[in-house]
Parts: sequence; structure tokens; C-alpha cells
Amino acid sequence: MSFTYEAVGATRENLAACPPGFHPLHVRTRIGEGQGVFHRAAEAVLTWELHRALGVGIDAAADRAAPGVDVTVTLAGLLRAPCRIVWTAEESRRAGWAYGTLPGHPECGEEAFVVDRTGDGTVWLTVAAFSKPAKWYARAGGPATRGLQQAYARRCGAVLRRLCAGADED
Repeated sequence: MSFTYEAVGATRENLAACPPGFHPLHVRTRIGEGQGVFHRAAEAVLTWELHRALGVGIDAAADRAAPGVDVTVTLAGLLRAPCRIVWTAEESRRAGWAYGTLPGHPECGEEAFVVDRTGDGTVWLTVAAFSKPAKWYARAGGPATRGLQQAYARRCGAVLRRLCAGADED
């Protein structure tokens, strides 16, 4: 299966990337401070732990995000959304990945989940995406669908902050 959009990988260099005709999403949440928090957050993101803690079903072809890995996200036990990992990053101050939509996904586009540690030691999660409806029910949702995407991205930050609460701060 091939991706359902042309700008594959656009979020890798620019999390604010949004091709014409797509709706942008960019939510940044402070997770904590220190190397321990960064490592804990990075592992939770790279191993699907964050998504599972959100209550999202993840059926992945690998235990860890890697380019080319197919992932099916299931929401509320009903909605199945096939995706493929487009890129990953595992750097000293940045870790995360993005997946792109495949045929059968209700949306069309790309979504990235990136943990970064700034120069002052603060750890952030950024959820960034560009998307547009691909199925009739996503189109029918209109602005409410985008509102749900915003709420989901904010919840990602809150859940990751909780998962990292016991991590060493240094």
C-alpha cells in the first residue's frame, strides 16, 4: 500500500509543515526537566507506550517505531486507521517519529510525536500534523474533527507527563 498524500516526510525537518489544502495541528506540552525525564519520555514515545496509555489500540509490525513499520491505530474499538512510519529520530536531545496515512485511514496526512530537550533542560512533547478528511464521516465532522484532534494532542502531553512523573530529574 502506498501513502495517501504526496508530502511524505514533510514533518521531519519542519514540524509546522502544512501543504496547501491540509489543516495544521501543532501542540507543544512541557513534560518536565532533566536527562532522566527526556530518556523516559523518549522510550514511551518510541515503544508505543504513550499511545497504549492513552487507551489507543496499536497493532504494529515491530515493538519500536522504525521507518517502514506498518501500524494500525484503533480508536474506541471501532475506528481502524492504517499508517506507516515515515521517519524516526533518536538523538541526544530529540526523539520521536511520524506516521503517514495509508488507504483506509479516515484522514489523509502525517502526524509526528517528538520529544525534545531544550538548552535549559526542559523536556517537551510536540504533536504536529497536517491532515484533511479522506472518508465521508471525517468530512461530516468538519471543525469538530479538528477539535478532537487538538484534544487528543493535548491529552498526549498530559499522559506523557504522568508517565514521566517518577523519572530522575538532573
